[in-house]
Amino acid sequence: MKVRRSDRLIDMTRYLLERPHTLIPLTFFSKRYESAKSSISEDLAIVRRTFAQRQTGILETVPGAAGGVRYIPIMGEDEAEKFIAAMAKRLSETDRLLPGGYVYLSDLLGTPSVLRQIGRLIATQYRDAKVDAVMTVATKGIPIAQSVSQYLNVPFVIVRRDSKITEGSTVSVNYVSGSSARIEKMELSKRSLPANSRVLIVDDFMKGGGTVNGMKALIDEFNAEMVGITVFAEGKFDGDRMVNEYTSLIRVDKVDTKANTLHATAGNFLSQNQQLLEVSHQ
Repeated sequence: MKVRRSDRLIDMTRYLLERPHTLIPLTFFSKRYESAKSSISEDLAIVRRTFAQRQTGILETVPGAAGGVRYIPIMGEDEAEKFIAAMAKRLSETDRLLPGGYVYLSDLLGTPSVLRQIGRLIATQYRDAKVDAVMTVATKGIPIAQSVSQYLNVPFVIVRRDSKITEGSTVSVNYVSGSSARIEKMELSKRSLPANSRVLIVDDFMKGGGTVNGMKALIDEFNAEMVGITVFAEGKFDGDRMVNEYTSLIRVDKVDTKANTLHATAGNFLSQNQQLLEVSHQ
């Protein structure tokens, strides 16, 4: 049964949003709605224009017999700035400071709307990086990795500090904690990451960078390649971090342990991705 254009547009948009970075042939939509390819092309032009105007994403056309359309999620400059400013304000709230200079994030990282924004923002940075997997360490980084992997449409892998029988055989590395200078261990299942994978590291909070550096070492053990590091927030750290090239959405720049207060501001994400966000904005 043929489908009206208004109904096609709704169903087509939903289908595309649920399958980011997936090439969908025009013949699929033509058969799905029993419509001519010319009509489908007109529908996609409407979706493409609306996505661009609302900064929902890019609808990329791939020509040729094996071509089709691909939805690339993005976040524009204005929305990114507003979201990061809102998160910095939330992190500056009283009573968020924890012992050791860490920041309480569970309420934010347990909010689906916040996680969707984090995932879409980070996915915007790596939309052209050909990421094969998103890596994080248990436990607070898991919701971030899941959100980013959803928008990039790739698997996410979880590094653990102790082995689980359900993981099977594992590869482990020892690393130096950047904040405490202690020797720690982390492990990853051998089945989690194929060789030559391109891996994006994400985490919730970084101080000295020891944990992230440990994940870098694990990636090397799997003969894989790291394509980038992005953390939701970085803490104030006196000394040299173990990683230099990374992006952070939020930066905690002032900490008063006596008054139990802190102040957060935008991290380096906006400045590092200014050109990319400007393109997204157009």
